[in-house]
Amino acid sequence: MIITLRDTQTDAISEKIDALHEERGEAALGRVFTMLILTDEDHLEHALELANAASREHPCRVIALAASTRRMTEPEQDRTYLDAEVRIGADAGAGEIIVLRPRGGLIHHQDTLVIPLLVPDAPVVAWWPTEAPANPSKDLVGTMAHTRITDALHSSNPMRTMEDLRRNWSPKNVDLSWTRLTLWRALLASLLDQPPHLRIISASISGPEGYLPVDLLAAWLTLCLEVPVSIEREPDAKAITGVTMTREDGETLSLQRRPAEDGMATISVPGQSPQTIPLPIRSLEDCLAEELGRLYPDEIYAQVVTRGWAQVHPQEQ
Repeated sequence: MIITLRDTQTDAISEKIDALHEERGEAALGRVFTMLILTDEDHLEHALELANAASREHPCRVIALAASTRRMTEPEQDRTYLDAEVRIGADAGAGEIIVLRPRGGLIHHQDTLVIPLLVPDAPVVAWWPTEAPANPSKDLVGTMAHTRITDALHSSNPMRTMEDLRRNWSPKNVDLSWTRLTLWRALLASLLDQPPHLRIISASISGPEGYLPVDLLAAWLTLCLEVPVSIEREPDAKAITGVTMTREDGETLSLQRRPAEDGMATISVPGQSPQTIPLPIRSLEDCLAEELGRLYPDEIYAQVVTRGWAQVHPQEQ
């Protein structure tokens, strides 16, 4: 069910939600947090689809803010400069969705719009699906969030966005470019855990140009192995294609996924037959669900962006 409210106010939206819950015999008390989505009209529906899917695992109230593109024809005195939608039931996953479309000066007061609609006594998660502020912790909405999720990879300038996020790092911040590496990190840790446990003296990673997870994985390996990690760019690749590590005895360990979109990888270990395992490119839905299930600082990510990145990109310091 989707209910459209034109030229409305937050108290009217709140009353409508309460009435719908009473009518359906539901309560908002089962929502474990409020998720705030900061986006635009072009990316709104895709972001809501992802939030819907994630909310089935993590019930929440979703509040999306996207500046209105509606052209005004009504008299000036009838305007409140806020349009809204309330989505509930099959159109809202395991919660409810509130879409706020401010116009005019209201665009610059997003915090005052969302505060009356937050689930009481529940954490707040802020998510920027594409463009993020240079300093999310200073953003009007970001300041009220317990967790701030960005996705620099889907911004207009991923490397510049990551550099801004690094410079303004906060324990409450995490970027989905890092979350895309969860499976790679688990498999590489398992690979290194096998005997004879000889020291790694060098490593290399291959992947496309401008694909942030490549650089973040290099930064993580640099910290973990305390060795230089080189990056080999493959222009036609869609994601990370491989990691090779050389031991002090000259033998190499490798995890290769070519082509990346096939989702199958080959593990090669000295003295063993190659092993093929599933290693799909992680979907945005999976990455978002992982971060919504955490809601506490990621200490390893903190080390990677504050220490490891500088070793991979020393010229940017």
